[in-house]
Amino acid sequence: MRKIKMFELHQVGEKSYYIDCPAKIGLYRINDAEVYLIDSGNDKDAGRKIRRILNENGWSLKGIINTHSNADHIGGNQYLQQQTGCKIFANGVEAAFTKYPVLEPSFLYGGYPCKDLRHKFLLASESNALDFSDPDFPKDLDVIPLPGHFFDMIGIHTSDNVVFLADCISSKSTLEKYQISFIYDVAEYLSTLDRVEAMEAAVYVPAHAEVTDNIKEIVQLNRQKVFDVADRIQSLLKAPVCFDVLLKHIFDEYGLTMTFEQYALVGSTIRSYLSWLKDNKKIEADFQDNILKWRSL
Repeated sequence: MRKIKMFELHQVGEKSYYIDCPAKIGLYRINDAEVYLIDSGNDKDAGRKIRRILNENGWSLKGIINTHSNADHIGGNQYLQQQTGCKIFANGVEAAFTKYPVLEPSFLYGGYPCKDLRHKFLLASESNALDFSDPDFPKDLDVIPLPGHFFDMIGIHTSDNVVFLADCISSKSTLEKYQISFIYDVAEYLSTLDRVEAMEAAVYVPAHAEVTDNIKEIVQLNRQKVFDVADRIQSLLKAPVCFDVLLKHIFDEYGLTMTFEQYALVGSTIRSYLSWLKDNKKIEADFQDNILKWRSL
């Protein structure tokens, strides 16, 4: 198996490329001299490596399209914007999180985040983001709504039939390692998986899975994982359980290790599962002695 070289440029279409890194960065060439990025990596150092790739190819950066506002996708924004003057585009709520990145750890934690959560993996440097309606947004790129993983996440379908899928699917190895992928809205996420499964494209570029020309199998794997986690939660709620006890059982059963970051990420996701299951009348919630307890129906 070929060893993956980080920040290596790969061409996947006449005009479309991706940069291999922990959260793949898309690149679309609008002419011989100008390109747009799809996301920017997780920090200033990623920004420097991207700029080196641009310089080596004689490309100037026209803009950055952020699929969503998680720190590992917008971390290079500020550096690249300061160095090149490029525009940054973001969608809906994602634009607010990009402009005010403290919103991400605050949202995940449910209050002001302690220092353990204020680091580059959850707290990017701020950058100014414009809506997709701006005149400089490239007209030959189609925006695909992909909500569920995060609020207003999008994908990009290029003119050479490449689809950049952001974080709506995870690889088999990632699912096996982390067990519970971050999901904000379970119902929307499942709808997004249906939408992706029905897509027709020459190449699919997920941020956290292998590039492929056939997306259906990995979509089915991600969908089944959602149902497996939901079933596990229901099985742990045969008797009334408060959230922190439930979370401990989840960590124990999946062999996860509790840290502040995992508490925030997995905890937020489990709350989303609880909301989805409650809305679908699979579980109920009750307050007992001023403690919120959950139970399967």
